[in-house]
Amino acid sequence: MIIYHAMYKSLDKGVHAEVLDFPGVVSVGTDIDDARRSLAAALVDMAETNLLASEPLPQRDASVMDDEADLIEPIHLVLAAGHRVATTVEESLT
Repeated sequence: MIIYHAMYKSLDKGVHAEVLDFPGVVSVGTDIDDARRSLAAALVDMAETNLLASEPLPQRDASVMDDEADLIEPIHLVLAAGHRVATTVEESLT
């Protein structure tokens, strides 16, 4: 499990959400709970994309902040091998 930093900003028509120390993980929601769910899904999607491209996951960085955020809180990334993992069997050449 990696714990990143999620930030939320209230907008006129919803909530902007972003993982501060995982570039590209951005989402919106109608309210804070919707924004949290949407951001969690975006974080998993981006992490899986990085891993499938053989790119490392960003390390958490406590120094990354947003002074304009209404709320900053931890967001947990938990990845497990599952149904998306494919295996192949190669036939023996002998």
